[in-house]
Amino acid sequence: MRRYLFGLLVLVVLGCAALAVGYRYFMSFSPDRAVYPIRGIDVSNHQGVIDWRRVAADDVSFAVVKATEGGDWVDKSFLRNIAGAKEVGLAVGAYHFFTFCRPAIEQAQNFIATVPRDRSWLPPVVDIEFHGNCPRRPTPEELGAELTAFLEPVEAYFGKQAIFYLIGEAEDLYGATVPDRLRWVRSLSRHPGHEDWVYWQYDNKGRVDGIEGDVDLNVLQGGQSRLAELTQQAVGF
Repeated sequence: MRRYLFGLLVLVVLGCAALAVGYRYFMSFSPDRAVYPIRGIDVSNHQGVIDWRRVAADDVSFAVVKATEGGDWVDKSFLRNIAGAKEVGLAVGAYHFFTFCRPAIEQAQNFIATVPRDRSWLPPVVDIEFHGNCPRRPTPEELGAELTAFLEPVEAYFGKQAIFYLIGEAEDLYGATVPDRLRWVRSLSRHPGHEDWVYWQYDNKGRVDGIEGDVDLNVLQGGQSRLAELTQQAVGF
């Protein structure tokens, strides 16, 4: 009986140790900075008022900021975040949350009307996901046509090809059929398993000095030269 209890105790201790190691790994995971030296964040009004000077001092080189959603919604912190990030020398870009219940041309007009035309910015990003979206689920063919209608005026306006961010079920359903563009991938606590991406979001509960609470953390595929390439005019054209 004693031997049995001792064996059970050993198993419990080993199990707790394994959980502790796994938790510590998950909470502290960061891609190899020798391979991916350029780190960035993506933010919206959910991050509140950001101290961008402290952010820039905490190993952050670029910021992708939410600008719009659907045909008429504008992020109330967009202009403040863009101005703050640019002031401290970060590379900046804007993203649009694409909804399934508004015509693509209305969404393009909303994005263009909100985001200043500055070709030194990072390419515009189109965020496609089910969470927070309307209940409608277009077919892959329908969404492909809508995205083409969105991209034409947006890419002409910015002079750069857009980047697509798809996650979860949206990636499963539409990933193979969206227009051919650079990708922003999400893979938490492990490498995506391939190198076919430009941004990798590796943590959705990260911490950065100057931001209260959680923030998404990303790395760029490539070094400083790649970042400079993305901020040049006419990327992809």
